[in-house]
Amino acid sequence: MARRLEPGSRLVIASHNRGKLREIADLLRPHAIEAVPAGDLGLPEPDETEPDFAGNARLKAMAAAQASGLPALSDDSGFCVAALGGAPGICSARWAGPQKDFAAAMARVEREMAASGNPDRRAWFIAALCLAWPGGHADLFEGRIDGTAVWPPRGTKGFGYDPMFVPDHATLTFGEMAPEEKHACNHRARAFALFAATALPPTG
Repeated sequence: MARRLEPGSRLVIASHNRGKLREIADLLRPHAIEAVPAGDLGLPEPDETEPDFAGNARLKAMAAAQASGLPALSDDSGFCVAALGGAPGICSARWAGPQKDFAAAMARVEREMAASGNPDRRAWFIAALCLAWPGGHADLFEGRIDGTAVWPPRGTKGFGYDPMFVPDHATLTFGEMAPEEKHACNHRARAFALFAATALPPTG
């Protein structure tokens, strides 16, 4: 069973991605949990050396919890494309390069899809959340949303690969959706719902 945070707890968010930090802080706010960005504590980002999302999420959360002495929540997530065998996947951030140029990363996805000769445009996002404690305990929560990769990218409201992804049963890309609409259905929200049900104090 997952360990539960107490109301008013400080929780380190083990990410330096401003989009993820904002999204996670929004999700935590109703639960009376204080989100503390890892960057505010001067914590470095560890190298992501694991072969899957869950492994990298655990690695990041454990490093932050041990360095800060506080419970820590990490997210490892990525964009996966059927025609590319699931790439960019765990390399999603790396495809954007050191400058975090996701316009270039999206162009690379489209270019490699065209080069593959595979017309399959199915795509999905996966998020793995890990809650780790300074003593070494950790719990994992995973979410996924399926949809279609579109070109050209549309919208400026999201981050990362959001402008080229339309979820199933929708017409807007994540980049075109209002934040509350995206937060209600995306991969991170689905993982967060599992996390909230077992590890967060109830709202209200």
